[in-house]
Amino acid sequence: MIPSKIVIIEPIYLRMLLTVIAVLYRIVINPLANLFQKQLTGRGQSALRVNAATYLALSVTLAPFLFFRQQSLYPYTQLPAAYWQNGMLGGLLGALGNGFLVKAVEEGELSVLGPINGYKAIVGMLIGAVLLREYPNLYGILGVLLIIGGSYFVLDQPGEPMTWAVLNRPAIRYRLAAMVLTGVEAVVGKKMIEASNVDYGVIGWCVFGGFFSLWLTLWRKPVKPSAAPGQKDWLIFLLLVLSIGGMQYATSYVFKQMNVGYALSFFQLSAILSIFLGHAVYGEAAIRRKLLGAVIMIAGSVLIFLMGGK
Repeated sequence: MIPSKIVIIEPIYLRMLLTVIAVLYRIVINPLANLFQKQLTGRGQSALRVNAATYLALSVTLAPFLFFRQQSLYPYTQLPAAYWQNGMLGGLLGALGNGFLVKAVEEGELSVLGPINGYKAIVGMLIGAVLLREYPNLYGILGVLLIIGGSYFVLDQPGEPMTWAVLNRPAIRYRLAAMVLTGVEAVVGKKMIEASNVDYGVIGWCVFGGFFSLWLTLWRKPVKPSAAPGQKDWLIFLLLVLSIGGMQYATSYVFKQMNVGYALSFFQLSAILSIFLGHAVYGEAAIRRKLLGAVIMIAGSVLIFLMGGK
């Protein structure tokens, strides 16, 4: 009897495969998490409380599991000061950024807010120029122009020509604030992972983010009280926690394997799914126009990070 062949995947190819899977998962799960956030806030739940509850639920479920798994391999007492410093800063940035994000999702259209995330490429380029002295070349500038041009098709509404007045929309202002804060958080989170590993990176994101999101919720009470959560609210919240937990672990794994800029550019592909979800669930209009704008913005984002270096 001839023995069957055993296929052995080299570690480098296995890492590449897992990275591709993590990127694809991140692309799909992010718009779904935004949808769950919008459903909860649409049912009368406070945006700040939804954000804090998500962090805290992950802190008491996911963090202990990862912590005990890592203790025997890498005791937390051996973590360098850089881990704690970046964890605290990242937690503050994440709590603020995700708080603004949930508020933006509450008040805005998924089909608009998803593509607007493409501006994170510009944020990353500016941060690189200021902190790392990584200045864009001609391709980087072209990428910026593509993102700005694509946003015209996404933000321009029938009977409301696109002008600077678009910034008067609260949802757009919240989304831009969230984008800047989470863009910087991504860089800080990468440093935290480099100072430890993926598991401790996720633990730090959950615990530090949970601390600051709870503080933010207690400090700034909602204008109107949240509605008492019903059975459907708890189901949606469970789906939200599962999606955010999986998304953060996938994000941390991708950051461990590749440059943050490359990862952020790939993540922009989720904008297309956001447009379809907004149209399918909430009947958001001008889907073809927004898809065209999203594709242009994605092209600009990829161009910045693949060819827009020094």
